[in-house]
Amino acid sequence: MTATIKAPTPNAYTRIISVGAYRPSRIVDNAEICTRIDSTDEWILERSGIRERRYAAPDETVVDMATNAAKIAIERAGIDPSELGVLLVASCTYPYLTPSAAVQVAVNIGATGIPATDISSACAGFCYGVGMASDIIRSGNATYALVIGAEKLTDWFDPADRSLAFLFGDGAGAVVIGPSGTPGIGPTAWGTDGTQIEALGIAPSFIDQRNDPINNVPMLYMQGQTVFRWAVTEMARVAQEALEAAGITSADLSAFIPHQANNRITDALVRALKMPESVVVARDVVMTGNTSAASIPLALSRMVEEGDAPSGGLALIIGFGAGLAYAAQVITLP
Repeated sequence: MTATIKAPTPNAYTRIISVGAYRPSRIVDNAEICTRIDSTDEWILERSGIRERRYAAPDETVVDMATNAAKIAIERAGIDPSELGVLLVASCTYPYLTPSAAVQVAVNIGATGIPATDISSACAGFCYGVGMASDIIRSGNATYALVIGAEKLTDWFDPADRSLAFLFGDGAGAVVIGPSGTPGIGPTAWGTDGTQIEALGIAPSFIDQRNDPINNVPMLYMQGQTVFRWAVTEMARVAQEALEAAGITSADLSAFIPHQANNRITDALVRALKMPESVVVARDVVMTGNTSAASIPLALSRMVEEGDAPSGGLALIIGFGAGLAYAAQVITLP
């Protein structure tokens, strides 16, 4: 007689139980940015909507920020770190190929031994993590998951680069995901367009740097207009796909929390999706800048802490960036 494999007991549904955020203490306003680039506060506001951003301290790392956000989320979830079944860190600025940031965060939060790994999908990474964690929990392979978006972008761009220096900041956000009696995380609409890898990324490679360390320091690059056009056209389609997969319309939403790239992209998506005025739109980019994988959990944290949208209401989250990669899902607000 052939033996059969014992399968874990699945969970029907999942939800985000809690959210935590860490914002570095140093605030950098547009006036300071303009001391390094030929620009003005008015121009930066018009192009991006950003007034200020946070910079991590020189000795502050992606792991440090991720750990701080994680501890807040775990405490708010009311669980012990030992109850976590998986830990995912979304980051494109962790400066080591291996070991992962996630394994170090696991030690820092007292969860040594749990499966932990990183996600390299840039600005889409957090939504990738939410989708993966939700599916892992529903499969029965974990009861609780910790998903973190953490970035130290200030390590990876030239502060005198007029096209980039005003956009980016540092920070980390984390959520605890667990089982639910009702659907709290909708199906993930996700994908990639690898034909446009030249539009956004960090280059050259570490191998190039090793061969010529003086002329080949890896730095962030972006074809701004290409990324903008792609985001405002293709991401409206992806957002609509996520709404339809969840069986709702934009009129059912309490909140819209897109990747905080800039307010012009957000405005274009709001128009394309015909968002009613009752939907609260995240504008954390104004105070935090573009923080890549950290931007959605940071914006979610601000919205929850300030009571901008009701607990239990529906929110659409969508991340998009280098790859070009994208992911979106409807969630129930913690």
